[in-house]
Amino acid sequence: MQFIKPDIDLDFIGKRRFAFLGSLVLIAASIVSLAVKGGPTYGIDFAGGTLIQVQFAQAIAPQAIKDCLTSMDLQITSVQGFGEKGEHEYLIRAAGASAAIQSVASKVEESLQAAYPENKVEVRRVEMVGPKVGQDLREKALLAMFSAILFIVVYISGRFELKWMLSIIMASCLFVILFVLKNFGVSIPILIVAAVLVTLCLSFYLKLRFATGAIVALVHDVLITVGIFSLMDKEFTLPIIAALLTIIGYSLNDTIIVFDRIRENTRKYHRKSYEVIVNRSINETLSRTLLTSLTTLVVVVALFVLGGGIIHDFAFALIIGVLVGTYSSIYVASPVLLVWEQTGKKQKGESKGRGR
Repeated sequence: MQFIKPDIDLDFIGKRRFAFLGSLVLIAASIVSLAVKGGPTYGIDFAGGTLIQVQFAQAIAPQAIKDCLTSMDLQITSVQGFGEKGEHEYLIRAAGASAAIQSVASKVEESLQAAYPENKVEVRRVEMVGPKVGQDLREKALLAMFSAILFIVVYISGRFELKWMLSIIMASCLFVILFVLKNFGVSIPILIVAAVLVTLCLSFYLKLRFATGAIVALVHDVLITVGIFSLMDKEFTLPIIAALLTIIGYSLNDTIIVFDRIRENTRKYHRKSYEVIVNRSINETLSRTLLTSLTTLVVVVALFVLGGGIIHDFAFALIIGVLVGTYSSIYVASPVLLVWEQTGKKQKGESKGRGR
């Protein structure tokens, strides 16, 4: 299927400074939002507590539900509408947790039904997670994302630069350092931020240019997605972590296609400037990139609109990820290679000037 003419020649690389500026603005907004709010808003999966989903026959004020359940000592933190407007469903979040899920469900239903006898009440769902379990899940989720990025470094370095052993040694050392420092009580989020920064520095120092471009693009995608969730006060749960890992894989797939074409064209058009080669490669893979993104978006948007409240945030995260991942493959990962090439030529020119 010919979606875009094969001889198209859009100047993506020429607009890279505007793209970098836009990315920096989004990343800055994400970091500021996370800093102001003290990090992401964790759902029950990571923060612990109780989540109760109730449905009424008629609409009711969330504050009325909260006031009615104060005597149960659940430490209710919020009550908010859930699902479609006509369904009259509400999510009750509480800091307290109990082992007896069935008793909590029946007591909540009895209390609400007694307070509003004319309004039929049904408890649809009750979830409970202890604070220790929530902390363990949070740490494992962060380690899963960090592990994915490290394995990507190994794969990209081996596939495009034939530096399998070097990248494996680097990844192994980072894993050992991470777990040693963890035993000294350093928090996992701080460790992973530091490890990602060290990974970027090592990739740059060891001249793993394709790995550097891929990591920058992946960090860009995840950070912007997390930032948008923070700005919109959406909670982070296990399905959202699954969505972030999916975004990492999707973005990497697009990036590898473009990188592969850059490598082929570097051999084919070795007399042309690297800027021309990168821009030509992006244009040659543009049809495939857009077709993949659009077909994926159709499915994800359908999930978002028709999937119901349970997977609403999961689908929303994927929509952001597909859009940002497609953008980063064109405007972040590939331009990083160009910046690398230009920096290398500049350093060679300076060393030759000193030699004279």
